Amino acid sequence: MSASDGGTYAPAPLPDPVVEDGEFVFAAIGLDHGHVYGMCEGLTGAGATLKWVHDPDPDKIARFRERFPDVRVARSEEEVLDDPEVQLVAGAAVTSERCALGLRVMEAGKDYFTDKAPLTTLEQLAAAREAVARTGRKYAVYYSERVHVETAVFAGQLIDQGAIGRVLQVVGFGPHRLNAPSRPAWFFEKARYGGILTDIGSHNVDQILHYTGATDAEVVNSQIANYAHPDHPELDDFGDANLVTSTGATGYFRCDWFTPDGLQTWGDGRTFILGTEGFIEQRKYMNLGTQDGPGHLFLANGQQETHFRLFGEVGYPFFGQLVLDCLRRTEDAMTQEHAFKAVELALQAQAGARDLTPERSARRSGSAG
Repeated sequence: MSASDGGTYAPAPLPDPVVEDGEFVFAAIGLDHGHVYGMCEGLTGAGATLKWVHDPDPDKIARFRERFPDVRVARSEEEVLDDPEVQLVAGAAVTSERCALGLRVMEAGKDYFTDKAPLTTLEQLAAAREAVARTGRKYAVYYSERVHVETAVFAGQLIDQGAIGRVLQVVGFGPHRLNAPSRPAWFFEKARYGGILTDIGSHNVDQILHYTGATDAEVVNSQIANYAHPDHPELDDFGDANLVTSTGATGYFRCDWFTPDGLQTWGDGRTFILGTEGFIEQRKYMNLGTQDGPGHLFLANGQQETHFRLFGEVGYPFFGQLVLDCLRRTEDAMTQEHAFKAVELALQAQAGARDLTPERSARRSGSAG
């Protein structure tokens, strides 16, 4: 079959809004990470109504209102949580503070939608699990590199259609550009950002579990390092890990802060999925050496070899599914256990990682002696 013939498989129709204006109301609390914009745009695109925003920093509020001019500015967090119209709170607080915010949101009887990583310690994870079980509210997570990337959405559709058979391995690369001068101080404090395998790595664990259809996995080995940023000693600028999933498939991911300045975008994120009957490669944000833009997926199986160009062709069904899940108390967007399991494994990978940084290894050896 011709490599240009993509007729065998096609994306599902672009998702439409799932609710009318005012039918599902949400608020934003905590604007510490720019992902909050994607979270709110995804929800409003699904038809949700953004009523409130709250953050103690007036500059962050001003920038947010440039994007969402109709939002009301709350005088306090309590003003949002006390509003009976608000059904969900979205937030991208400092990573170590996301769980505490989620607990307050759920105690107020509302669902919670947080940026990844959704928390930074196993103790926080236990508290979040207990609160979900007790309150019946949702603790949803924005694993954006899967749910807000068109190649990632279509890869899942292809796997569901049997395009590559049973998934045997998922390999993900998550390079990012550091832009250190623009980062806030908390970004470089490990207790607050959680380490690279917790932060960026949770994206990759989410994808490994999702594409393999696994409900659990074992972290076989993991490594972290600060290879090139001694001025930020608590930063992990490199990390990787190997997993074996409950389905018998394997996963490997590498994340780093080494995107060079000459690259056209913030990171050449790629995912490779091997199946018994074919393979998929995602070039999520760019096609190296071209100006073709984002959204490239390559599929090879027993019937075809195809390059799909997906920008604007797939959309993001997660957000509409999440809105309907909140209304119907279902779990079509993402199960609660999956959201928690992805970060649990990322935390385990971070905690058990071998530190390859010579200076940090020397300090540990000295304290042990």
